[in-house]
Amino acid sequence: MAIKKGNILSIFGVKGGIGKSTLVLNFAGICEILEKRVLILDLDLYGGSIALALNKEPKKTIFNFVDDYNNNRYNNVKDYVTNYSKYIDFIACPKDPRQANKIDSKYIEILLDKVKFNYDIVLIDTTHILDEININVLDKSDKILFVVSNDMFDIKNMRSLISIFKDLDIKKYKILLNESFRTDKEYFSLYDIKDVIKNNIDYLISSKFYYKNIDELIINGSIPTLNKKTPSLKDYKILESIILDINGDQNE
Repeated sequence: MAIKKGNILSIFGVKGGIGKSTLVLNFAGICEILEKRVLILDLDLYGGSIALALNKEPKKTIFNFVDDYNNNRYNNVKDYVTNYSKYIDFIACPKDPRQANKIDSKYIEILLDKVKFNYDIVLIDTTHILDEININVLDKSDKILFVVSNDMFDIKNMRSLISIFKDLDIKKYKILLNESFRTDKEYFSLYDIKDVIKNNIDYLISSKFYYKNIDELIINGSIPTLNKKTPSLKDYKILESIILDINGDQNE
């Protein structure tokens, strides 16, 4: 009998500060609503915010996994996982950014091979840099969600990234336009953005999802999509449809 493995979904953008981490947290919340077991892997190795956002202090981080595995101290991948709720776990980035330099990408691949059999979905929060670790993670991912904002520099760089993927004939990505985190930046129409990047926009998070107190929510360890008091996220169906579509569960 075949062993079921979860889908690995990487959230990637070519610019920092465009709401990737918030999207990852909201997607995790949707997974809980759908009763899907989800693991968040924080691969912003120098300054990740998942543990802080979930208000949980991890006993071990991804650095401990790499260090233990490299020194034959590894026993079980669950030792490096921090639990948030019934359906949501996470593996935190290093507590000390100096430890990030000691993480080899090959150990990230080993980690992904181990965790994907324990979860329905593995959500990876990445940085915006195409370094060796991110390149290998994107290659290892079942699906990639490129996040782009309505910002001229971000759109231009996204065009270059998409061009690279098309040249390599990689088609496992979809593009999300996030207009919810900065409502003062709406320089281009949807048509203009598609024309610049030479690609369709698969999903749109509109400015109606903007919530000015979202930082307060997250710092208190609350995932917006799981918080019934969040007025701007009452209609989370768009986020639900995205995660179902990407995970191949459109009929649910």
